[in-house]
Amino acid sequence: MPIYLSGETQKNSLQIKLDELTPREIVAELDKYVVGQNNAKRAVAVALRNRIRRQKLPPEIARDVLPKNILMIGSTGVGKTEIARRLARLANSPFIKIEASKFTEVGYVGRDVESMVRELTEVAIDMTKQASFEEVRLQAENNVEEKILDILLPNSSSTYSFDKTDDFASDEKPVNRTREKLREQLRGGDLNDRLIEIETQDRSTPMIDFVGGQGMEEMGVNFRDMFGNMFPQKSVRRKMKISEARAYLIRDEQESLIDMEQITRSAIEKTESSGIIFLDEIDKIAGRESGGNPDVSREGVQRDLLPIVEGTNVNTRYGMVNTEHILFIAAGAFHVSKPSDLIPELQGRFPIRVELEPLTINDLKRILTQPKNSLIKQYQALLKTEDIALNFTEDAIEAIAQMTEEINKNTENIGARRLHTLLEKLLEEISFLGGELEEKDQTIDAEYVQTKLGGLIQDQNLRQYVL
Repeated sequence: MPIYLSGETQKNSLQIKLDELTPREIVAELDKYVVGQNNAKRAVAVALRNRIRRQKLPPEIARDVLPKNILMIGSTGVGKTEIARRLARLANSPFIKIEASKFTEVGYVGRDVESMVRELTEVAIDMTKQASFEEVRLQAENNVEEKILDILLPNSSSTYSFDKTDDFASDEKPVNRTREKLREQLRGGDLNDRLIEIETQDRSTPMIDFVGGQGMEEMGVNFRDMFGNMFPQKSVRRKMKISEARAYLIRDEQESLIDMEQITRSAIEKTESSGIIFLDEIDKIAGRESGGNPDVSREGVQRDLLPIVEGTNVNTRYGMVNTEHILFIAAGAFHVSKPSDLIPELQGRFPIRVELEPLTINDLKRILTQPKNSLIKQYQALLKTEDIALNFTEDAIEAIAQMTEEINKNTENIGARRLHTLLEKLLEEISFLGGELEEKDQTIDAEYVQTKLGGLIQDQNLRQYVL
């Protein structure tokens, strides 16, 4: 099923499908991209289904039904981020991933915890804007067609210019017949290489953005909004091919057709009702004050996060955003610290705890081949662009999985991410030669894997640096 919604009709039909998705069906969708981790999938599926259920409640009851935030516990590379990201795409929800260790306590140099809500709102604005663009695209394309025809066949009211030596300037046929002839040629692509001069908005970043800086934006202050009238957007004249001009003009036309105020209201509502924030590395801020040396990067950050997770109003450039019904999914390896090291108030805000399982050899084999976007499928698609057919035998997949597990066991355990390193090293020569290869059918078997990676696996010192 499609992931993102676009257009009012598509949005309504897909929303019906989403409303009808049971937790079991949500898990089945996640299974297409994430191998194993059924407990984590079940937890997020119930969280999504409860959000759908809440939307069907009367407003006076829905206000009090808060999301059950989730704490995922597991090593890196076992699928925590991918589960959260795929869930957000399935629900068409604004989503951001942010490392909790990037924050510092208010008053110290570092990122402000409220900035993650502002980033989430920006994502919602972009999503809503793109959906609105799709809704008006047909009208924008029709308007742009007329504008281009006005340039090619100008009248007294035209604001565009063209080359005076143009054939059509001296065309003696009736204007309407000439215009329709041009329309047919334009739609057929016959005029794509013709040069025209158009007027479009200058989208380069003005100096005011640099003056404002990230710090002011973090505080909810936006200089463009404050001084927008003093620094109006400039129009520039560009000479380009019709095929290129069409894209510029369509974008400008879409901008003029949409209602930015309505988009802002819809985006804020979307952020508040369906936003998902993935807080990674939360174990890095787990800790309490000890002795006379409080660790401002730990308990201080936790106490700053607490009101955001509990529910508060955050000032953004688009207005106030309430975080009460945003779903927070926190994750961490918790090798050194443990969830009980978080302050009690924050622990209570993540009532659902899920421990993700370490990856087995069988899991690694399935990760290589089973998901829709598996690594092997990606490499096969990339090399197919140069007419190279890349095939992996069963024993090759088994060998890669065994090597991955061995390296993770003897060095740093980075889970499935180790597969990226091994496959890149394994296919380095084939990728380098690419289309120069005489043999277009390339088969990777266990012997080839051993030849390319065996030396690295056996050499402990080299393995630490390369893999």
